[in-house]
Amino acid sequence: MEQNEKISIKNWAKEDRPREKLLLKGCSSLSPAELLAILIGSGNKTESAVDLSKRILKLANDNINQLAKFDINTLKKINGIGEAKAITIIAALELGRRRKLEEAFERKTVISSKDAFEFFEPIIGDLKIEEAYLITLNQANKIIAHHKIGQGGIVGTVMDPRIILKQALNDEAVNIILAHNHPSGNIKPSEADKKITQKIKDAAKTMDITLIDHIIITQQSYFSFADEGIL
Repeated sequence: MEQNEKISIKNWAKEDRPREKLLLKGCSSLSPAELLAILIGSGNKTESAVDLSKRILKLANDNINQLAKFDINTLKKINGIGEAKAITIIAALELGRRRKLEEAFERKTVISSKDAFEFFEPIIGDLKIEEAYLITLNQANKIIAHHKIGQGGIVGTVMDPRIILKQALNDEAVNIILAHNHPSGNIKPSEADKKITQKIKDAAKTMDITLIDHIIITQQSYFSFADEGIL
């Protein structure tokens, strides 16, 4: 057999085929590449679906969160991935993101910076541009609602205290938490971040609303103004 000739999944042992393996052993027994192979269904002339999936993941540094940043055009540049397969991959990753968000919302109560991070990360953790969000809470720190309050570019976004306070008052919030992402991966707040946080805190206080934290989100970590004692 020539070296570049692929071995079809159909010729694998039954327990090694991704679909059959899932049926026999459950989802947890499959590697990320095998799960992705089920989604794309087939490979190309020289790669099985699993081999192609391994290559796709390698392009994303074997990081599913990084893969979630790929758009349709990026995926279509990969040999063996057409529009239909690209859409399938993106749709599956979006379902995963929404599941994480629903799980976070079901908890409803935010009692730590980690709780806030776990709520916001599915929303803004893997975005390529900065976005800012607000969650409003009652006196028991149960989530009332969440709102997008700003969108910027790669290097920054603007948070308007008037918009934030209007949302908080409409929700009859007692406490609020702010969050925005840093696409660069740098979790340290800028001087602008510190200034706007203080401005919002002071403005909220005049309305008897407490800003209890401001979280800077990256894919794998976060910075909490409250935890660092600078709020």
